[in-house]
Amino acid sequence: MNAMTMPNPAEATEKAPFFSVRDIHAYYGESYIVQGVSFDIQEGDIVALLGRNGAGKTSTLRTLARALDPQLKSGEIWLNGEAVHKLRDFQAAGKGIQLVQEDRRIIPGLTVEENLKLAQIAEPKGWSIEKIYDHFPRLAERRRQDGVTLSGGEQQMLAVARALARDLKLLLLDEPYEGLAPVIVQEIERIVEQIKALGITTIIVEQNAVAALELANRALILDMGQIVFDGSAQAVLDNADLRNEYLAI
Repeated sequence: MNAMTMPNPAEATEKAPFFSVRDIHAYYGESYIVQGVSFDIQEGDIVALLGRNGAGKTSTLRTLARALDPQLKSGEIWLNGEAVHKLRDFQAAGKGIQLVQEDRRIIPGLTVEENLKLAQIAEPKGWSIEKIYDHFPRLAERRRQDGVTLSGGEQQMLAVARALARDLKLLLLDEPYEGLAPVIVQEIERIVEQIKALGITTIIVEQNAVAALELANRALILDMGQIVFDGSAQAVLDNADLRNEYLAI
């Protein structure tokens, strides 16, 4: 299936992409999930990766992070000119690709501060604990609290902060609003806006497509494991037929 594109006359003169994905194919066992996905993004882009349930969004995100599942069978992934496709997840994290998963993976039995310090055991390190507390004062207030006892929104804040504690070049957010009350969603939106203001290149997978599109400058839409749209976020917001066909909104 050919992707719908929004051509840009300036593309020919643009610098090399910061993150480049070339024809990746990934499987869960015999199930063919990611079917030839390709795209480029520039440093500082906020990209909404959208699609209906089962379209392959989380699988694509996990493939980019080099998780064990799904298994990447072919294709290439490049971050700032470095090959990532042959790396394991911990090696990709060491290169600066940080995945914040839907379940947040807060480590039980550890305080907020211990969760952050544990993220900094491996080199290279990212933000200092003090800088994280400056940007997330609520975490500073709860630094001695067990991380798993935080509210859902606070846990999401901690998961993002933990990614910032590493050497973060590309942030992958999987369903950051999932299961959160609307007032907490607004709080997480402010965190993502802060990430955007800091110029951190981010790919967001989110069922709340409108919220993701309002934060993003780019949009990719997946259907049956293939990209069917690659263009501006505003173009999706402006195209009711496109949203209805692929996002059911």
